[in-house]
Amino acid sequence: MAETNLTLVTHFLLIAFTQHPEQAVPLFLLFLSIYLITLLGNLGMIILIRMDRRLHTPMYFLLSHLSFMDVCYSSVTVPQTMAVLLERGAALSHTRCAAQFFLFTFFGSIDCYLLALMAYDRYVAVCQPLLYVTIMTQKAQLGFVSGVYVAGLFSALVRTVSAFTLSFCGNGEIDFIFCDLPPLLKLTCGDSHTQEVVIIVFAIFVLPACTVVILVSYLLIIMAIMKIPSAGGRAKTFSTCASHLTAVALFFGTLIFMYLRDNSGQSSEKDRVVSVFYTTVIPMLNPIIYSLRNKEVKEALRKILSRVQRS
Repeated sequence: MAETNLTLVTHFLLIAFTQHPEQAVPLFLLFLSIYLITLLGNLGMIILIRMDRRLHTPMYFLLSHLSFMDVCYSSVTVPQTMAVLLERGAALSHTRCAAQFFLFTFFGSIDCYLLALMAYDRYVAVCQPLLYVTIMTQKAQLGFVSGVYVAGLFSALVRTVSAFTLSFCGNGEIDFIFCDLPPLLKLTCGDSHTQEVVIIVFAIFVLPACTVVILVSYLLIIMAIMKIPSAGGRAKTFSTCASHLTAVALFFGTLIFMYLRDNSGQSSEKDRVVSVFYTTVIPMLNPIIYSLRNKEVKEALRKILSRVQRS
């Protein structure tokens, strides 16, 4: 038995949701529906922002990049999940698993940085309105977004190289929907100190760092809103931040639950539910959140639809 346990893994086998084969078709249709809604919603948001001049502002420029990341983010995991359901498991080579892990980390890190940058944008708009045009110039926007992509690339490279330099032992089964860090760590044999350091580095420089930026930005925003004399003015100002706050709470809440906790003794089923939420459901919800709670987006959508009906 000891020799079997120390067998090095050359291929990983994703077995999430395969324990109940009778649920494969309904789950496949559910994931397919969610994926199509995600593509339609996020690509529609990008097209809407590009077509309507009123949405050519820094906030919507960042939102278009967030929508693009959500498309990429979900495309890394959802098609893989549907393949697992159809084939009742999916075998991934070491290289393919590493590539999926890299892409997921890359797009996920950029999502975190973009949400933090959007919080800073709201802070400047509410607390420094006279300097907003000066600070959030087109050149500054491109610089911020370029920095976000570079930071995401660095985070993904460091985590991927560190995670796949140690050996994996056992049968290679991953009771998960994709190659993520928590299930991979359960397969490591020998010293996993490097992975633990990577988790700490990722936790310090991505999740809490972005969370601090968001919290400080909104603390200053709330202080500025409280100084507005009229209740109507306070409500109108806060409504401009409501969509972003909702998206932040959903995305960061699930990521913090998944990564900033002790994974020992945690059930794989609970981890799967959380992973499905932040990789599949949230990218679908983001365009809905920003469209339902945003007057400019709804007006732009009505304008486009009326134009289509007339033609």
